Order: sequence, then structure tokens, then C-alpha cells
Amino acid sequence: MSVQKNGEERVRLQCKLLRLPVMATVLADSIRRAEADNLPLAVFVADLLEQEIEGRRGRRIERLRKQSKLPPGKTFTVFDEGRLPLRIQRQLPQLQAGDFVNRAENILCFGLPGTGKSHLAAAIGHALVENGRSVLFVPTFKLVGRLLRAKREIELERELQRLDKFEVVILDDIGYVQQSREEMEVLFTFLSERYERRSLIITSNLVFSEWDKIFKDPLTTAAAIDRVIHHSVIIEFGREMKSMRMEAAAKRLKRPLVLDENVG
Repeated sequence: MSVQKNGEERVRLQCKLLRLPVMATVLADSIRRAEADNLPLAVFVADLLEQEIEGRRGRRIERLRKQSKLPPGKTFTVFDEGRLPLRIQRQLPQLQAGDFVNRAENILCFGLPGTGKSHLAAAIGHALVENGRSVLFVPTFKLVGRLLRAKREIELERELQRLDKFEVVILDDIGYVQQSREEMEVLFTFLSERYERRSLIITSNLVFSEWDKIFKDPLTTAAAIDRVIHHSVIIEFGREMKSMRMEAAAKRLKRPLVLDENVG
């Protein structure tokens, strides 16, 4: 084996031992490219390190995406931003970048079913993941069930700690909780735990004046609203706004009927 080949194998092995998988994989090609272009040693090393860093970033984002449970495809690529008030459209770059997360602020999306609030919440979540943020998307009834099970097993504090690892929790459809006292209590505990520490994105078909349907007790309702509305961005999908699902169905119905010439 030549001295160069022996050197490559040694470097490749050391890269693996140091857990630098990208550098170990691209080493030979990078060496050939550096020799062909007569690159200085410092440039060659910098190029290798940049590829390793990008590889790590890609693996981290993929891991965050799997952990997030975000609905695939619900991104800004297929979201009609024109449905949003102009004020919110101007804020979207900051929301996608995650500036609100640094300040432990919340995003509250209100609107009738099908108007796009869940899609918007998920799209923001996808953008946050792409920026390296840890996100969890969960229907509220599932989160409440998860907390109830933990409480019965005397594991509520540990479960809250697990959820605290997510910088942003997206609570989808908070208005669909069954609203028993036990459910109300664990949901309120969760909201209180994240208050001014971690961010929430909440979607709801119930405006604040109707949140007594969730929390029942007036004092608890007021306290819950106070915690989520303090330091928050409120996005309202007006009641005159049509359902995205209904609009899509209407478009399908308007398409001309194409007959298969091979039939009949």
C-alpha cells in the first residue's frame, strides 16, 4: 500500500473514531479534488469541515422532523398566504425564523373548521424545524390523554419535563377537549408550566369568550387565557372566510367531466 493510500486509510479511521461520518465518506473525493485544483491545505481542511457541519445539520433536522410529528406536506409551499391579514403576512418571515421562540411568546390561531389555521400552525412548525428548532405537533385531545395517563401513574412531573424539551408545542384544536374536570386540570397545568418559559402555537375554533366550554370554572378560564394571551401573536381567520376544504371540493366539482373513450 502506498504512503498516500495508507495515510487516507488512517485519516478515514480516525474520522470514524471521532464520529465524523461525512468526512470519512468524502475524504478520497475531496483529496482528489484538492490535488486537481492545487488547493492550499487550509482550504482543503476548511472544505472538509464545512461538509461535516452541513451533514450534521441535515441529520439533526431529519431527527427533529421525525420527532415533531408534523403532518407532512403542510408547509408554506402549498399555503395561500393571501388568506392572512396583511399585518400577519408581514410578520411571517420573523415567525418562520423563530424570533418569537427566543422570547417564549405564543401564536394563537382562531377560525372556523377548515379555514387553514391548522395548516398555518404546521407550516410555521416545519419552518422552525428547518431552522433547527425542536417542535411537537399534537392534537389537544391526544396531549390531554397523555397527561392523564401520566397523572394516574404518578408520572405527570416527568411527562411535563419530557414535553419541556420541545421549544415549541403546537396544540391543535384546543376546543375539542372532552372537558371533564380531570382533563381541564392537566391541560391548565401544562399551560402554566410553559408560561413565559416555552412557546405554544394554539389553534382553536372557539374564541376566548367561549373558552369557558373548555375550562368550565370562570377563574380557571380567566387564568388560562391570561397565560396564553400574555406575550402572544393572535391570528384570526375571519368568520366570512370560506373553508379551504370546501373550496377545494368546489374546484373539483367545477372540473369538466372527461369520458374514457375505451368505456362503453
